[in-house]
Amino acid sequence: MRNVFKNFLPYKKMVFMIMILLVVQAYCMLSLPQYTSDIIDTGIQNKGQEHIVPSKIKSEDFEQAKLFMNGNELRLWETAYQKSDDGKIYELKAGDELSKLDDKLLVPLALSYQFENLKEKSGDTSAKNAGGNSGSIENARTIDSGAALNEQIGEARKKLEKTIDKVGDKTIKSMGMAYAVDMQKNAGVDMDAVQKSYLRAAGFRMVAFSLLMLVVSVMAAYLASGVAAGIGRDLRGKIYKNVISFSSAEMDKFSTASLITRSTNDVQQIQQVSVMLLRMALFAPIMGLGGVYKVTQTGAKMGWVIAVALAVIFLIIALLVVVAMPKFKKMQVLVDDMNLVSREILTGLAVIRAFGREEEEEKRFDEANQKLRKNQLFTNRVMTFMFPTMILIMDVLVIGITWVSANRIDMGTLRVGAMTAFISYSIQIVMSFVVLTVMSIILPRASVAADRIDEVIRSKSSILNPKEPKSLPLNGEAGKANGVLEFEHVSFKFPDAENNVIEDISFTLRPGTVTAMIGSTGAGKSTIVNLIPRFYNVTEGSIKLNGVDLRELDLKELRNQIGLVPQKGTLFSGTIASNLRFGNHEADEVQLKEAATIAQALDFIEEKADGFDTSISQGGSNVSGGQKQRLAIARAIAKNPSVYVFDDSFSALDMKTDAKLRKALSEKTKDASVLIVAQRISTIINADNILVLDEGRIVSSGKHEELLKTCDVYAQIASSQLSNKELGIEEA
Repeated sequence: MRNVFKNFLPYKKMVFMIMILLVVQAYCMLSLPQYTSDIIDTGIQNKGQEHIVPSKIKSEDFEQAKLFMNGNELRLWETAYQKSDDGKIYELKAGDELSKLDDKLLVPLALSYQFENLKEKSGDTSAKNAGGNSGSIENARTIDSGAALNEQIGEARKKLEKTIDKVGDKTIKSMGMAYAVDMQKNAGVDMDAVQKSYLRAAGFRMVAFSLLMLVVSVMAAYLASGVAAGIGRDLRGKIYKNVISFSSAEMDKFSTASLITRSTNDVQQIQQVSVMLLRMALFAPIMGLGGVYKVTQTGAKMGWVIAVALAVIFLIIALLVVVAMPKFKKMQVLVDDMNLVSREILTGLAVIRAFGREEEEEKRFDEANQKLRKNQLFTNRVMTFMFPTMILIMDVLVIGITWVSANRIDMGTLRVGAMTAFISYSIQIVMSFVVLTVMSIILPRASVAADRIDEVIRSKSSILNPKEPKSLPLNGEAGKANGVLEFEHVSFKFPDAENNVIEDISFTLRPGTVTAMIGSTGAGKSTIVNLIPRFYNVTEGSIKLNGVDLRELDLKELRNQIGLVPQKGTLFSGTIASNLRFGNHEADEVQLKEAATIAQALDFIEEKADGFDTSISQGGSNVSGGQKQRLAIARAIAKNPSVYVFDDSFSALDMKTDAKLRKALSEKTKDASVLIVAQRISTIINADNILVLDEGRIVSSGKHEELLKTCDVYAQIASSQLSNKELGIEEA
C-alpha cells in the first residue's frame, strides 16, 4: 500500500490545495441541510422569525411577559426596548445583542408562549401543538388563578429547564419564536413580509453555497486529474528509463507481456485510484466527521440509529475483505497471462496457420480468457451486491429515523426541520463509509499494481557503467590498434544456472581480418555475440577492446564502436532513411546510399516510389525477410564502427546475394574487425580464421581447408551442406 501513496510525494502541494478545496466543499455541502431545516422551522413554521425576542410588542404583552422573569431577566427585558411616542408599543433597540437576549430570555418567553396559548385555546391537543409540556401548562393554570405565584413560577421554570436539558434548546426556541410572531402580529408587524424576506435571504444563501460547492468541486476534480495524469506520466517514464537500461538477464526475468501490462494496465490502475483517493477517499472522512458533528448540533439525539447502520456496514466490509480481496489481488496476474497468450498468438499467427493449430491456440486463448472472465465476474457480482445493500441500509436508516422522530414531533420534543437535517446528515455519514468501503476493495488491487510497477523500477541492471570509466584508445593511442577485440579465457553461465554455457573461450579479432564462428545449435555462438556489447557480463575471464577490459569502459562509448547485426533483424516504424541512420544520426545521403549498395539493398529501395523516404511499418512488416535483413546490415555499415558482428545475418539471403554482399563488405571493413556467426559454410568459407564451437568450447580454429582435414566437427557440418566437389575433395 505504501507504494501507492509514495507516488503523491512530488505533488504534495497540489494535494494540499485539493484538501483545502475538499474542506470548503464539505462545509458547503454540510451547510445545506441546516439551511433546509431553518427554512422549514423558521421560515415556514415561524414566519421567518429568527429570534425569540419580538421586534415590536404591545405594552400589555410587554408587561405580561415580566410575570415569568427574575431580576436579571427583567433588567435585560426593560433595557432592550424603548416605548413609542404613544406609549402603546415597545420597540426593540438591541440590534447587535439579539443572540444574547435569546439565550437569557428563552425560559420566560417560552413560558409566556405557553401561558398565552392556554388563555386563547383549550384542551390538551392545543397545548401539544403549542409545543408545551403538561407540567408547565398546569403551572400556567395555577398562575392564572393567582395561587402561590412565586412558587408556581419557580416550579414551571425548573420543569422547562429540565426539558431543555433533555431535548436541547432548539425545540424550546421554536416556542419562543412562535411567541415573538404572535406578539409582533398583535403589534401590527406584517409577518408575511418578514417571512418572504427571510425565505429570499435563505434561498440566496443556499444558491450561493451551491455555486461555491460547484466551483470548488470542479477545481478539486481538475487538480486531482492533473495529479493522477502526472503520476501516470512519471511511472511510465520511470518504467521506460529503467527497462531501457536492463541487460538481457533482467529482460529474461520480466517477460515482454508482463512489462507491457505493467506500463499500461497497471499504470492505468494507479491513475484511476489516484483520482478516487484525491476526490473520494480524502473527501469521505471530512464529510463523515463533519456529518457526525452536525448531527450532534441538530438536537435530535438519535445517534444510536446511525451507530447500528455503521455496525452493519462494518460487518459487510469485513465480509468483503475475507471473500473478495483475494480475487482482486489475483486480477493483475490473470491480465498478465492473458496478454502473454495474446501476444504469442498474434506474433506467431503465420506459424499457427501453417501448422493448422488454430483450434488448439483458440483453446489456449479461451482458457486464459475464461480464467480472467470468472475472476472479473466474481468481483463484479460482489460490487453489484454491495451497492444495493448499501442503498437498502440507507433506506432502512431513513425509515427508522422517521419512525422514531414522528412520535417525538408529536410530543413537541423535536422539530420537523431538525428531523429533516438529521436524515440528510445520516445519509451523508453512511455514504462516507460506503465510499471508504469501495476504496477498501479497490486499493488492494491498486496496491498489487503499484508493487508490480515498483518491482520493475527498483530492479537494477546487472550491467552498470563503471564509476570511473577508462577512455578507449583509438587510432593508435597508447600504442594500441583500433578495433582489436580479445577474448581471454572467457566463461559464462546464466544467473541461477549450474553449468557454464561457454567455457574457456580465447580468440582475437584484428582489423582487416574476418573471423568466423560456426557450430551446432546450442554451442554458444549467440552467447559470445551477446557478451561483446556487454548484454551480459562474463562470469570468468575478460574481454578487451583496444587493450581495455569492457567492464572498465563506458557502455555508450563501447557500443558506439560495435556494429551489431542480430540474428533477427528489427526495423522501427519510420522510413528507410531513419532506420539506416539509427546508429549514425549525422549520416548524409551519400553515406546511406553507400551502405545500401554494400548491403545489396539499393536496388529494391530505388524501385520504391519514395526511395529512402519509403515508410517502414512497425517491426518492418511491409518488407520481406531478406529485405529486412539487408536493411539491418546497411544500418550497421552506415554506423561505420571499428568492430562488425554479424550474428547469422546472411541466412535470409540467397547464395548469389550473399556472395555479392560479402565481397562488397570486405572492401568497406578492411580497417575494421569482423566477426561472422553463421550456420552456412558458404558464408564463411573465405574467412581468415574460423572458430569451431562444440558444447560451449572452441574445439578447433583455422582456415577452411585446414579444418576440413583436422576438425571432425567442421568436416561433418561442411559435408552435410556441400558436396565433395564443392568442398574440393576428390571422390574415391
